[in-house]
Amino acid sequence: MAQSVNGVKRRILAALQDGLPRSRTPYGDLARRIGISPEELLAVLDHWRRDGTIRRIGAVVNHFRIGLADGAMVVWKVEPERVADVGAVFAGYEEVSHAYERETAPGWEYNVYTMVHGATPEAVRRTVARMSVSAGVSEYLVLSTRQELKKIAPRYVQE
Repeated sequence: MAQSVNGVKRRILAALQDGLPRSRTPYGDLARRIGISPEELLAVLDHWRRDGTIRRIGAVVNHFRIGLADGAMVVWKVEPERVADVGAVFAGYEEVSHAYERETAPGWEYNVYTMVHGATPEAVRRTVARMSVSAGVSEYLVLSTRQELKKIAPRYVQE
């Protein structure tokens, strides 16, 4: 009895939530776990990429294990007409893992957010100072991480 397309896609999504297998053939191993061929899996992933369902499949690096033990969210006040240019400057820093725009709120005029990583708090502060100068943005706050409360990938499909 053939599985419905939706059933297969749900199984693929459910399996992807746990990440790719750590092996030399992750897509083949994942396809076997799902019960489909590697070609079927790759065809669905390619379709999802082309239609925008997924943007990418990537690795999540444990920054603590590679020596980046400190990090801070830095919020920046950027003139709306400069957001794209400033965002591109910030995104060019290898110490920056996230750079995005958010809406402001009354009493909170920060509209550009970056996550900056470094080996020490001082290294993070030095990077932020360089970012400030290179982008010409002097109004910002460094929100240092006090404690990581939760960090897991979201679950989209119940198995």
